[in-house]
This record gives sequence, structure tokens and C-alpha cells, in this order.
Amino acid sequence: MLQVVVEGRSLTDALDNILPTIPLEIDRSFLKALCFGVSRWYFKLEFILNQLVAKPIRDDEVRILVLLGLYQLQFTRVKPHAAVSETVSALGNKTWAKPLLNGVLRNFQRQDKRLMALAEIDECALWSHPVWLLGKIRRNWPAQCEEIFEQANRQPPMTLRVNLSQTSREAYLLALQQRGIAAYPSRFAESGVTLETPITFQSLPGFEEGMVAVQDEAAQLAVGLLGLEKGQRVLDVCAAPGGKTLHILESRSDLAEVVALDISSERLSKVRENLARAKMQATVLRGDALAPDSWWDGRQFDRILLDAPCSATGVIRRHPDIKLLRKPSDMARLVETQRRILETVWPLLAKGGLMVYATCSLLKEENELQMLTFLDNHPDAKEAAIISEWGNARPLGRQILTGEDDMDGFYYACLVKSF
Repeated sequence: MLQVVVEGRSLTDALDNILPTIPLEIDRSFLKALCFGVSRWYFKLEFILNQLVAKPIRDDEVRILVLLGLYQLQFTRVKPHAAVSETVSALGNKTWAKPLLNGVLRNFQRQDKRLMALAEIDECALWSHPVWLLGKIRRNWPAQCEEIFEQANRQPPMTLRVNLSQTSREAYLLALQQRGIAAYPSRFAESGVTLETPITFQSLPGFEEGMVAVQDEAAQLAVGLLGLEKGQRVLDVCAAPGGKTLHILESRSDLAEVVALDISSERLSKVRENLARAKMQATVLRGDALAPDSWWDGRQFDRILLDAPCSATGVIRRHPDIKLLRKPSDMARLVETQRRILETVWPLLAKGGLMVYATCSLLKEENELQMLTFLDNHPDAKEAAIISEWGNARPLGRQILTGEDDMDGFYYACLVKSF
């Protein structure tokens, strides 16, 4: 948590480095649950801590340990005496802080009901979101904002994408049933399966053979919007870690070529790993979408999927550290990066070709307003309306709000190049 709060590192990256060093699975699971829980309820926990201390705790490590202790006392079934003693013992040689930490946690136990009632009055603590983000989402979705905040703090379901080139969804549901794993078909994604209780991905039948992948239902909708046909050349921009690239390949085996592009060599290694596991082939390129001259061969694409860099405000329930990592100053930069990528990638699309623009954001400036501006500046671009029961029709494209039909928050728009 120290790496996330102080260093601004993503929780996933931080855990990827730490978890392999912990021998027991039960300990790894407990640590992961603690870190996700503190990230999810950070602003509520911080509010409570501020009521319990006369002045801020300057030592970051001690402050984070207090939050971890408060989380265990309020949100877990860990026995209170164990939560306090284990948290205090984690201080190691910082013996000066042991009376402070012990006193704060004991004091919370005596005042928990009063403090939790106070937290219900403070909006930042109530919804456990930073003030700036509460305001931004409220301005974008005034009628739906409180439902969005509530959904963002819930545990997301574990949803799978069945590789329909290997098996059917019905057959895979049967395989799960035979393993005693309760699951049901997703409502909108034809390859989607949702588990009633999350499990480790290694426990999934056929995972190592590429028969199934973990992917939210909202993310699975992208490939269906591409309208893939035989012989097409497809570009997946910002492709890592490769879920949508694999879905494209699983959907059609008769495409001319699928190019997976990403700027990160490290993240592209995950794309190659996923392709190898599924025994599928794509052209994997490291390159900057803003500099196609360094990687593009000059042949235009029939389909482009642009899963644009964004605020990720639609997937906070899955990545609660976004509330800690994202800053108000990020927004203008993200919107400008999206605009520049759109401008740069659009010439790579062939006449009559289709581009799907996607984000996991709830913010209109990244979504419908970005698309409306693009259409105003490109007379050769026309919207291909998305006709569907999922999401909400917008002036351009469709928006899924966080938790809607138990999906992550996503935005999609389809653009056709008319000349």
C-alpha cells in the first residue's frame, strides 16, 4: 500500500512484485484482500483516522499501518485483538510508534459507532471517493451518481470469456458444473460466463489450454461491434494485455491479419504469453500510436479497435486504487492524448472501414464529447449507430454505467470512413 499511496504505483503492479515472495496461498490471498479493501475504503478510513489523532501522522509507513488496522477492525472478520496485535507487531523496529498505533486502534474500538455515524455525514467519507472525483461524476451523471458511487465500492463479479473457437458456452458451463463451480451465462456477451463466487484463474477448467479467459462482460462487447468479415486486416491499438486481440482471433479464424500494437514492451510480453497459451497468432508490434511511421507498413486496415487510454473511472470497483492514483490534472492530458491518437490512427483506416472507439470511463469529455468533436473535424467520418439493449444511448455512442447489468463502466462508439 505504501507503493500505491506514496509512490503512485498501481496496486496490481505492486502486488505482482510482492505476492510471489509469500510462500502460502492463504497469506497471499489475505494480503491481496487487505490491500484492495484499504484502497476501496481509503477515504473513509482516512476520515476516521483524522478524528482519532490530534495531528496528522507524518510517517507514511505508520499511517498506512493504522489504516490497515482500522480496515480489519471495521470491514473484516479478523478478531479485534488479533487485528490490533498483528498490526502493531508489523511496525518492526519503529518501537516509538507502537503506543500511538495501539492507542488509535483501541480508541476506535471504543468509539466505532460514533465515528461511523460521523462518516455518514461527510460526503467524501460516505462514498470513499476523492472530492474532485465525486464532483466530476455528479456533474456528468446527476441522476445516477449515487448509484455509481455505491456500485464502485462493491466487489465486482468474476466474468469469463469462453473461447468459442474451442468450445461452446453451454459445454463450458457444463464443465464448470462438473467441477462444482456455480456459474450462469452473461446476458449480452455471447461468450460470457459469470461465476457466482470468484475463484483463482488456475482453477478454471481449460485455462492453461486457452479455452477461457477472465474478462468483464462490458469489455467483451467490443469485438462484436467490429463486424468482422473474412479476409479483413484488423488493428488493435493499445492492445496490451491482449484480451481483445485474443477475442478478435477467437471470433474469426479467416482474417487476413490481426496487428496488436502497444507502446510498452513489458505489457506486450503479456500479449505474447496469452497468445501462446491460446495457441493463436497475431502480429505483435511495439510502437507509439502517435508515431505510426515507426511501425506502420503503409497498408490500411479494414477494422480498427481503439481502446483509448482513459481515466478508468468505470472500473473503480475492479481497481479501487484508481481513486488514489488519478488526479484532477490528469484529465486534460488524457483527453488531449485521446484526441491525438484518434487523429493519428484515423488515416490508417481504409475507405469503408470501421473504427470502434472504446474507453472504460464514465466521463463525457473522454467519450461522447470526444466523438462529437472528432466528427465535427472529419467530414469523412460518420457514426454507425449501435443498436442494442445494453447501456444508454448517448448523442453519439452508448454508455454503460458502473454496475449496470453487473458490468463495468464502458463507452463505445462506431465510426465509418465514408471516403
